[in-house]
Amino acid sequence: QVQVVESGGGSVQAGGSLRLSCATSGATDSINCMGWFRQAPGKPREAVARIGTSSGTTYYSDSVKDRFTISQDNAKKTAYLQMNSLKPEDTAMYYCAASAGAYCYVSVPVAYEYNYWGQGTQVTVSS
Repeated sequence: QVQVVESGGGSVQAGGSLRLSCATSGATDSINCMGWFRQAPGKPREAVARIGTSSGTTYYSDSVKDRFTISQDNAKKTAYLQMNSLKPEDTAMYYCAASAGAYCYVSVPVAYEYNYWGQGTQVTVSS
């Protein structure tokens, strides 16, 4: 089992920045990818970013490309999502997830490939 805990959400004005953290513990050697997803009220969950834990390969959705950066500190078993130039449409519950999928680092992240999920952290961007 892998435990996933997010932190760092909050409220910010448009144009501001936030950094989300995702700490993992437990059987982390099984994890091949860390992903960030978000879900706004009344909308489906969408993949925001992904990083391969060994390869370091990244994915970003078009809506956050060039504004968000995913990174990881393998020694701390922690992933990060740096969010800059935030927009009101970025308002959502953000979830960190871990995947043990063998090829998760080459594909567009999909929720069902992620085995372990955090409880979510709210990000609210006001105009």
